[in-house]
Amino acid sequence: MAARPAHCAVRGYPQRVRFTRLSNLRACFNRGFLLRELFLLLAILLCVAGSARAYQQSSPQNAATLSGTLTDADGRAIVGAQVTLHLHDSNTDSVTASDADGHFQFTGIAPQHVDLSTKANGFGPATTSAVLQPGQTLELDPIKLSAATDVNVEVGALTQQEIAEQQIHIEEHQRLAGIMPNFFVSYTWQAAPLTTKQKFELSLKTTIDPVSFLVTGGTAGIEQAQNHFAEYQQGALGYAKRFGANYADLAIGTFFGGAVFPSIFHQDPRYFYKGTGSFWARAGYALSTAVICRGDNGHWQANYSGILGDMAAGAASNLYYPANDRTGVSLTIENGLVSAAFDGVGNLLQEFVFHHFTTGKPKPASAPSNP
Repeated sequence: MAARPAHCAVRGYPQRVRFTRLSNLRACFNRGFLLRELFLLLAILLCVAGSARAYQQSSPQNAATLSGTLTDADGRAIVGAQVTLHLHDSNTDSVTASDADGHFQFTGIAPQHVDLSTKANGFGPATTSAVLQPGQTLELDPIKLSAATDVNVEVGALTQQEIAEQQIHIEEHQRLAGIMPNFFVSYTWQAAPLTTKQKFELSLKTTIDPVSFLVTGGTAGIEQAQNHFAEYQQGALGYAKRFGANYADLAIGTFFGGAVFPSIFHQDPRYFYKGTGSFWARAGYALSTAVICRGDNGHWQANYSGILGDMAAGAASNLYYPANDRTGVSLTIENGLVSAAFDGVGNLLQEFVFHHFTTGKPKPASAPSNP
């Protein structure tokens, strides 16, 4: 039985989409056990090396953290205030919102001079400045906002969910060369975390995009021309079966890796473009994001959602591919790990190549030296 290749993906188009069953990969996996195992070992080592480099260089000596609390004149917490951090080195802004305790926090900031400004409904604006040192964790004294004296002044305070909604609205307009969706890439380093609803909406947006149908149709046509999955046979019915299988790969992979598991594990399915630092620091970061990801709490953690999404998509495909092309448990796991490695390679392209050709993206925000 010929082993079906891994469900590979390139972050961004479509992000977390497992539509590429390319013939060259199939050939590699059909040449025998040894080549498959060598390829798997190389892929895993590539991700581990990238992760090790990123972790080795990510230390408190590099990134700084800035936090504080917003209160009114009586010391009561101000909820949902918009807090903007201006980074002098890159002349860019990051935005967050104060939580139920009036607390806000910015993490992973490159050491530099920063300005902080606030907006809250019913209160006047406030500003403060600081110079962040390498590895510093700076907790500002409580910032007391005064009640607005001019009733005609409108202050646009946003909740964290509303900020995230604005940011993903921009991401949904990002396309490679103005054509192919590049929705699951954030060019805002301090992007607000996505809610479960927003993760599903972004996955749906990718799945039903017209270009996704076009690519799925093209892939099915190539498979039919080369008589892949011969049990489907030829003709219109054979093409429909190949199209359906490929679209199922796309939809299942996108929703499992981009919404279901990220919601369960409270992780962000997007790739966060770094854009600063040395070549090796950026390459190490890009590779490492195949096995680590940003949690909804802002901390970096093992990428359970991405890896399990790869494996779940492969396992689900056994329900609709021909019997001779179905994989067992061990090969499904193996293919999932290889697919995760290809995610790392795709992230390299996002970091160094794709951003040059992505239309609709915002101006990149500053990132720390490493995650």
